[in-house]
Amino acid sequence: MGIMLGLVVLAAFVLVPTVGTYVEQRQQIAALQHDVQATQEEIDALTTEREQWRDEAYIVAQARERLYYRKPGEVVYLVADDLPADTITPEDRPVSKDVQETRTDWMTQLLRSVTEAGLARTVSPG
Repeated sequence: MGIMLGLVVLAAFVLVPTVGTYVEQRQQIAALQHDVQATQEEIDALTTEREQWRDEAYIVAQARERLYYRKPGEVVYLVADDLPADTITPEDRPVSKDVQETRTDWMTQLLRSVTEAGLARTVSPG
């Protein structure tokens, strides 16, 4: 019985590193297969884009849209700010010419924030 138990323990010591290596290699293979699939998808997208650029109608449409090219005799009108005011994002809105005063001293608040962050024992979500 003791000899069998010894053989089982010895087999475990021999097989555990081998199984660990096998699992690690399988994880590496899976990661590499994922990378290959991502690269293949990127190649497919670039191939599709290359085929689009071989089409003369697509090139003309892109030149008209991006570079504002026009055909001879054609009149082009550019409309600026054609969106309603409520659909414009705050970043795109014009900057106010009025000077606004802050309600508190920003330097004091900055100093308080830094000291409180340095003294905090736990991280609070926020």
